[in-house]
Amino acid sequence: MASWLWVIAVGYAYAQNTIQGLVFDAQTKEPLPGVTVSATDGKSGTITDANGRFSIAPTSTTVFVSAIGYRRLEVDVTSGKPLRIALEAAVEDLQTVVVTGNREAALRTETPVAISKLSPRLIEETKPTGIYEVINKTPGVLMVNLGNEQHMMAIRQPMTTNAYFLYLEDGVPVRPMGVFNHNALLEMNQFTVSSIEVVKGPVSSIYGPEAVGGAVNFITQRPTAVPTVRVGIQADQWGYQRLQFGAGARQGKFGIYLGGFVSRQRDSWLTSSDYDKSSYFARLEYAVTSRTRLTGTFSYNNYNSQTSGNVDSTAFFARQYVSTTDFTYRNVFSLRSRLTLEHDWKNGSQSFITGFIRNNSIGQNPTYSIRWTSGSTTATGQINSNDFRSYGFIAQHTQRLNFLNSKLIAGATLDLSPNTYYAYQTELAAELRADKRSVLKYTQLRERPDIQLANYQADIHNVATYLQYDFEPLRKLRVSAGLRYDRMAFDYTNSLDKSSGDKVYSQLTPKVGATYDLGNGKGLYMNYARGFSPPALTSIFLKRTTPTLTGDLFYYNLQPAKFDNLEIGGWASLLRNKIYVDGAIYQMNGTNELLNIRLPDNSFDYQSAGRTLHRGIELGVTYRPSKQVFFRFGGTYAIHRFVEFTLSKRASDVVQNVNGNDMPSAPRLLWNTEISYYPAWFKNFRTSVEWQHVSGWSQNQINTVRYDGYDLANVRAGYQWKGIEVFTNVLNVTNALFATNATRGNNATDRTTYTPAAPRTFVFGIQYTFSGK
Repeated sequence: MASWLWVIAVGYAYAQNTIQGLVFDAQTKEPLPGVTVSATDGKSGTITDANGRFSIAPTSTTVFVSAIGYRRLEVDVTSGKPLRIALEAAVEDLQTVVVTGNREAALRTETPVAISKLSPRLIEETKPTGIYEVINKTPGVLMVNLGNEQHMMAIRQPMTTNAYFLYLEDGVPVRPMGVFNHNALLEMNQFTVSSIEVVKGPVSSIYGPEAVGGAVNFITQRPTAVPTVRVGIQADQWGYQRLQFGAGARQGKFGIYLGGFVSRQRDSWLTSSDYDKSSYFARLEYAVTSRTRLTGTFSYNNYNSQTSGNVDSTAFFARQYVSTTDFTYRNVFSLRSRLTLEHDWKNGSQSFITGFIRNNSIGQNPTYSIRWTSGSTTATGQINSNDFRSYGFIAQHTQRLNFLNSKLIAGATLDLSPNTYYAYQTELAAELRADKRSVLKYTQLRERPDIQLANYQADIHNVATYLQYDFEPLRKLRVSAGLRYDRMAFDYTNSLDKSSGDKVYSQLTPKVGATYDLGNGKGLYMNYARGFSPPALTSIFLKRTTPTLTGDLFYYNLQPAKFDNLEIGGWASLLRNKIYVDGAIYQMNGTNELLNIRLPDNSFDYQSAGRTLHRGIELGVTYRPSKQVFFRFGGTYAIHRFVEFTLSKRASDVVQNVNGNDMPSAPRLLWNTEISYYPAWFKNFRTSVEWQHVSGWSQNQINTVRYDGYDLANVRAGYQWKGIEVFTNVLNVTNALFATNATRGNNATDRTTYTPAAPRTFVFGIQYTFSGK
């Protein structure tokens, strides 16, 4: 009897000394797993679970709470009450946790690729109206703003619309392979994005085709550890308005987050550029056990926009932002959903399986399809529709091994995506300027569905398997080697030439890399990787304007583009962690790179370049001399060049060799730098100045004309008071005249077309944030 009383007494005393707690991100209020909670005397400790919770019987009056990428906190535990601990992110710290490198959480400094993480705090303080405002803060990356959230991308590539970039949402591709769209990010809900990871260079060994120039992974907001609500509005003087909301909470094993926005633009600085967008997102989490989790997400986006297109030199330099069309448009509907089951095994191994669906449709009357020959008073346009549905899964298991601190990653993917596409011609009238060399205005006369330009159905079935092995042959040296096999296939029916059949593109993509820890916050890495990108279906089945010498009317013979990338990089922490430097030198050799060749009537011909060269250096620097000042710099110097390429093999064309020429739309020097100030004498106030530089580029393949590039300055400021934040962003504060894109064809009669950037823009907003306990 006495022994039982002793056991009960000890158990009661232990229960009285045990402290329960919850650790979460101070910015997003998301729970933080894997946080170390330890007594300051070092005699007891624990880590938080997947929901940020912990239990500890401390052997001292205070505990240290620490996590990679966050500032360490010392917390008093003498009250015995449950703890709610908010950790501040160390935004200048490069030693962060990333998930895009191999589809699971890993230290940035143990991942042998060039990867950047855009933090929740950076996104929140930017208050972007377009996601390009955030993406362009990544060293070596330029997301080209084409207006109304439309865009191109440049990551170790020229500014391009080609399928060389993979866009992901929580690790799941936004679109299936073969149905790339350079405007895919307008289908994202930027208000419910927690953080963004950008990988530069090929990651095809894990993610497959299209991950050539790089991959952009949008990490969505998790259910918050404490009840949280955000509501805000923002607007500018050019008719842009947005209402946004987000709310999250947890109850027991369940967690939920809901968020979205409604935006519109009317009567902007550029005529015929009205648009509407509604975007909604939901995420639910259920903790089946402490080691097993179920996560479901749902994303809905509806986008309808006029597409004003480009302007000629007369309008551009006179700042006459008048569109040549008032009838072109782009309508996009997208729905995505996934369900992920994750399990953490006792030995540190992990498994997950994700099932996903997509439903997407694009209908448009695009300006880029207008065909006009210099001096003519008539032209043609195009109306097209591109629809697909997807069903698939991604499965991966990571096995921790007991030798060489190693792990083996094995995975498989399946993506079934039926795709339907049609396009037909429209007839236009062209009102010319006095010089007869450019168009003042197009008028749509009639639609011609009887003149079909494309009409096909394709059932896409993509299958892939991959392996990756990471190990430490020597202390501080970590090696990673991977291999992926992809088989992209589709059965098709082409109604234009009454043909049907199937095509298969298969490829092995290897990678090998290593990181070496030099100690004291310094290290090196190297990486070799291969990437490939099959031609998009719209390229294959588009009817040629003029047949080839062999009489081909379609692009059935286009080959996959292939790239071999070698890079060496490193990182360093200096001046007691006040300065962080991250850099890389790379060379990527391409073969069969798909290029658009502008023809005299403004249409495009597709050709595969023989060989190309992409070589550059990337540098990222952050400096935090005090809590009041934060400085960052990110930039690249790169060369994108034709090594072996002959322009056109059509009977009507003059053959031109462009070996050694710069590729078009390839600025050599890019940088984005920003200094932020948080004055101690004005608590809760912030301000920043940002400077983006884009050097000049050649406008065509034959390098006969250049655009001088541009410099852009932005100023941001905000003030918080009791959960209410008032902010303003002044974009293009100097009111500079510049174009985000300027191109010209290779023909003597061609004229430069410009995509004008917005004049000085004042964005104003107010946001209210409520957080419970």
